[in-house]
Amino acid sequence: MYIERTIQLPKNKNFFLFGPRQTGKSTLLKTEFPPGKTLYYDLLKSEIYRKLLARPEIFRNEVTAALKTKDLSHIIIDEVQKIPQLLDEVHALVESGVSCSFILSGSSSRKLKRYQANMLAGRAWTYDLYPFSSMELKNDFHLVSALKYGTLPVVYLSPEEDEKRETLRSYVETYIKEEIEIEANIRNLSGFLRFLPMAAAQNGELVNYSNIARESAVTNHTVREYYKILEDTLLGFFLMPYGKSIRKRMVKHPKFYFFDPGVVTALTNRLRVDLRENSYEFGNAFEHFFILEIIRLNRYFRLDLDISFYRTERGSEVDCIIVTPAGKTMAVEIKSTTNPSSSMLKGLFSFKEKVAKAQLILACRVEAARAMKDVMVLPWQEAIEYIHKEA
Repeated sequence: MYIERTIQLPKNKNFFLFGPRQTGKSTLLKTEFPPGKTLYYDLLKSEIYRKLLARPEIFRNEVTAALKTKDLSHIIIDEVQKIPQLLDEVHALVESGVSCSFILSGSSSRKLKRYQANMLAGRAWTYDLYPFSSMELKNDFHLVSALKYGTLPVVYLSPEEDEKRETLRSYVETYIKEEIEIEANIRNLSGFLRFLPMAAAQNGELVNYSNIARESAVTNHTVREYYKILEDTLLGFFLMPYGKSIRKRMVKHPKFYFFDPGVVTALTNRLRVDLRENSYEFGNAFEHFFILEIIRLNRYFRLDLDISFYRTERGSEVDCIIVTPAGKTMAVEIKSTTNPSSSMLKGLFSFKEKVAKAQLILACRVEAARAMKDVMVLPWQEAIEYIHKEA
């Protein structure tokens, strides 16, 4: 089954397409840019990798020769981070005025940064691809499955739960624990493997570097480096606390979210544990899922939203604060409940005292929109649509 993706890729521009493995980058590119007019280099194929690693200039020579005999519109390099030197060859070809566009896909920016790779500043746009979103899956979307197993295409489209579980196990064991070791050049692998499940267990919570360092038997500096590895390999992202200046944000602890709920389930060894509605785990997974939906909405539609969370020293909290480029502020509390109560609104009212003009939203699983005091209570799907409309 083919699921149409929301992301809109340019047809006549050079661009990078980043995203974790198995998010569907290769499938998307082969669908959007069919082979007839495309020259495709897959660096996961060992023979291509070895050839270009030994002599990167071969790429430029082959492209130049192909353009003389074929009507090519695009040159694609898949997993470009494996040979950063190829970006110099792409740059040279772009400067020579070739008539085609270059598409450079990858599952990590870490190696490119480490080698100070040529990122074609001003000559290539950047896009991110994520696992399926609810807006892409439409009627094929199933909330409980998405919360437990995530929406990586190869997992979500598996017809059987056993198959979903085994695919996620393989993803965690083969990719996250082995390939990340190679990609990031991790020296203390045992420390990293102890860190991973702890980071997953604290998904969506304030990051406490000291506690994780103590439990992982590594230093605070090492834990910070491990989180940076997860961020650079696109396996997660930091959500910063709300503040009226960057300086204020930096003195507070951020939250960290993995890129997919299914990866969290696998890393915490809960693949065979039922995800019960109204449980603590269900609520956490629902919040994680909704935050991911907003991140994907923001990136796919190029909305330039500033997304953060709000928390006071006294414990008042709002899960998601969204500030639009025009300065409109939306405070979104995320609850998995189908029966919201006024006690769930305390954090929103606390934020309203700080930002009087903020629009207050409770996104949950009610069947129809309603108002509670000054708060819009919306079905989560409508909350996403409202944020998109107001952005």
